[in-house]
Amino acid sequence: MRKLVTAFILVPLLIIFIAFAVANREIVTIAFDPFDSEHPAFALTAPLFILIVILFGAGMIFGGLLTWMNQRKWRRRARLAEAEARALKTELAGRHWPSEDRPALLPAQPPAPLTFPPAA
Repeated sequence: MRKLVTAFILVPLLIIFIAFAVANREIVTIAFDPFDSEHPAFALTAPLFILIVILFGAGMIFGGLLTWMNQRKWRRRARLAEAEARALKTELAGRHWPSEDRPALLPAQPPAPLTFPPAA
């Protein structure tokens, strides 16, 4: 099922990308010198679709990094809660309970079913 859904998403995106690349294959020059537009110190000459795909990918990576950095407080809280649970589990396992005071992991009998109105 997952492969089918992936195919239904990726195949149309691939077709759109190929159509975009064919429609925008003219060569463009991107200059990074704001002072000399005739003879720039650094310029890049490439097909337009390559430039757009590179910028789109860079934007995806930048957005992913920002999202990852903004979620660090949630990851930290999860790590602390996990460590606390592990410590409590270790402490509980190491305790020596008297046999009559040992907490039961499961109740001895199931709870009474709820009725409406409550039985008196």
